Amino acid sequence: MEELPQEAGEEVEQPEVQPGEQIEEPPEEEPEEKNIVLPGDLIGTSEEFTPKSGTFVDKGNIYAATTGVVKINTRERSISVMPVTNVPPHLQAGDIVVGQVTDVKDSVALVEIASIKGRGEREIVNAEQAAIHVSNVKDAYVKELSSEFSPFDIVKAKVIDMRNMRLSTVNKELGVMKAYCSNCRTVLKRDNSKLKCPNCGRIETRKISSDYGTGIV
Repeated sequence: MEELPQEAGEEVEQPEVQPGEQIEEPPEEEPEEKNIVLPGDLIGTSEEFTPKSGTFVDKGNIYAATTGVVKINTRERSISVMPVTNVPPHLQAGDIVVGQVTDVKDSVALVEIASIKGRGEREIVNAEQAAIHVSNVKDAYVKELSSEFSPFDIVKAKVIDMRNMRLSTVNKELGVMKAYCSNCRTVLKRDNSKLKCPNCGRIETRKISSDYGTGIV
């Protein structure tokens, strides 16, 4: 017998659900997981994704702002970096930290701290913007601070003053761990005591960490 078309306004009977029976729902889309990245690593572009937590954008490129696992949500077309631990650490004097240079002035380089060495990569509870004073850069006279640091540099430093949030890079292991060409934003490669851009050939100077380019914190 041919079924008659349903009239407008007529309710459709729903299948009866027995007590205790679970209704299957479409599975939630899980964010795609990738490898662990370090601060400053290129993870995508703003044309591909919307940047979320744990990232920063420069000239259309999306970079990791902290060490963690890249999460890509294909439904939202978003990308984020999830820290690899669950307990938020507290900053203390003597801690070795990793951060990003946000500005370089005449006498101080301003740094946004991202993580504490050996104490996880979660967002730091008591972190504020820190500063590296020109007198705490290295065991030598510093003529111009702009020759030692540049915005977007990833630095490793020691906390020496919690009240004023002062950092020091006076140690061979401390200093710039990753730097970008100020001309074309390519990651600079170490060339003895200087840094060279493999793309445009530009030579730049920094207060280089002995761990520059290794990814070792």
